[in-house]
Amino acid sequence: MAFDRKYAMPMAVATAMAVVTLATPLAFAQTADASGEVRRVDPAAGKVTIKHDEIKALDLPAMTLVYEADPPSLLSKIKAGDKVRFTATRKDGKYVVTAITN
Repeated sequence: MAFDRKYAMPMAVATAMAVVTLATPLAFAQTADASGEVRRVDPAAGKVTIKHDEIKALDLPAMTLVYEADPPSLLSKIKAGDKVRFTATRKDGKYVVTAITN
């Protein structure tokens, strides 16, 4: 089987497109709205622990998870035991709350 140059460029382009297509979802943050119950607030660390149901958009089962708050000032209006609605993002392997209301 001989190498045919007329197929080299289309194959290179197709391979590059496949790599970009597969890598694209990993490069962008995933975001979802959810609700849950605040278990713990740690303003000094900028973190909040929330017990929530499944969040399909983030591939999270029902669980209690520690989220970073961005900005940390989001934590000033919530306390343990509050029922909240929140927006969470997965970025660079971390889960971040970007909005929260009770």
